[in-house]
Amino acid sequence: MSTTPPPDPTVSDAPSIHELERQRRAKRDAIAQLGLHPYGERVDGLMPLARAKADYESREGPREDGVSPPKLAQQGGAPFRVAGRVMLLRDGGKLVWLNLRDDTGDMQVAVSQKDVDEASFALVKQLDLADVIVAEGPITRTRAGEVTLWASRLVMGAKALLPPPEKWAGLQDTELRYRQRYVDLWSNPETMRVAMLRTRIASRIRAFLASRGYAEVETPMLQTLAGGAAARPFVTHMNALGIDLYMRIAPELYLKRLLVGGMPRVFEINRNFRNEGLDKQHNPEFTMLELYHAFGDMETVMEVTESLIRDAATHVAQLAGADAPTLAFGDLTIDYARPFDRVRYGDLFERALGFSMTDTTRVRAEAQRRGIKTKNEQGVELDAWFVVNELFEEFAEPTLGPARPTFITHYPAVLSPLTRPNRDDPSLADRADLFIGGMEIAPHYTELNDPDVQEARFREQLAGLDDEESTFRTFDEDFVRALKVGMPPAGGMGVGVDRLTMLLTNQRTIRDVVLFPLMKPLD
Repeated sequence: MSTTPPPDPTVSDAPSIHELERQRRAKRDAIAQLGLHPYGERVDGLMPLARAKADYESREGPREDGVSPPKLAQQGGAPFRVAGRVMLLRDGGKLVWLNLRDDTGDMQVAVSQKDVDEASFALVKQLDLADVIVAEGPITRTRAGEVTLWASRLVMGAKALLPPPEKWAGLQDTELRYRQRYVDLWSNPETMRVAMLRTRIASRIRAFLASRGYAEVETPMLQTLAGGAAARPFVTHMNALGIDLYMRIAPELYLKRLLVGGMPRVFEINRNFRNEGLDKQHNPEFTMLELYHAFGDMETVMEVTESLIRDAATHVAQLAGADAPTLAFGDLTIDYARPFDRVRYGDLFERALGFSMTDTTRVRAEAQRRGIKTKNEQGVELDAWFVVNELFEEFAEPTLGPARPTFITHYPAVLSPLTRPNRDDPSLADRADLFIGGMEIAPHYTELNDPDVQEARFREQLAGLDDEESTFRTFDEDFVRALKVGMPPAGGMGVGVDRLTMLLTNQRTIRDVVLFPLMKPLD
């Protein structure tokens, strides 16, 4: 079934948006004059469109001629009650064809003057594209084979005063999609698919962790100190106490306090906030899963992450009708069923750059040759390990096979101040980062729980800050006090839920998996 696209307001002889709204307001008033509520009322017993179609097909049984009689509405078929937004409308006089859409899909609705009451038929004559309606009646197939609800009654859900997007296939302007997500969701089925998959992925993560004995907790988002990660915070002010507060960078230090208190396995899925840049992988507010396992270590939480991601990927694949968790991500095909690869940081560095990361003279020379800075703004030589990491991130990380989920293990200890040093080589830390599809997905740590070492690390960090950074970084004395009470050895990890959703739903930008990404105001 086809229909003519709505007028394009950019064309000179088309009515302006204000005129289109005026026409819709007139129809809204006409609906009210019929004694109907233009913005609807409570309706019970609604069935999602996809479920209604599936339910009908399960009752339909075999059809000898390949079709069902189109007049089942007059033959006592079982009634269904559905709701949706009008996506197509074709008025044939005494028979009006509609196409409704909800979050599960589309369905055709036929409104025949002889099958509905007078008010319902008068209502359908006042409908516009994008109106929300409720339709009740039996379902059958047309002679063309399309599953169709033959309405016996119509009820208004909401009159749309603004017309649908100019592009008839859906809202196509990328920036406008993000700004008007409330239109994007119903006009672009792919947007709705990704949004609903995200909720399923989050639910699956929670169920998986609960089955492993982890307790979900909530920790403060407004914090008196900016801590838990090295990033620039958002700052606000609390009038009641007369103090500045920070939107949390990470929940790490509070979750560890819970281990001190005796909670053995905890996790939180919630927002973090970092006052930094925006790109395809970064949004200033983002969702993280952070987890801590008392009497575990880096290996413990690496296993949790691998199993959790495999479980979520399997769930997404099953929803799509596939048996194996092999999912597309752009041009890649990622097999989540196979064991994740592992490579040591030093080995990957040497493989990519051709020399050992412990050769500081060669490290500095190579950095200068490749345009990597080796001194800070004051002209002081940077610690060799920071230069190593600059080389590593730019030249070694990209050599990972993006289609092969890989843990990079044993990072330099100086880069991981909250991580326990490796017992065999204290210059390295028991830290591992998981990379999939060219993105860092999850860091893993054997947590540092020695209060004296932790205090020294904090002070070293503060000593290396410039004046601007030192204005919002302070020594977290209470956390050190908590460690002095005694925190058991533990493994900790964090999974970027937005990036994981990107992977599992085949979206290449974080804005496509965040319902309301931050946008600069137009004015």
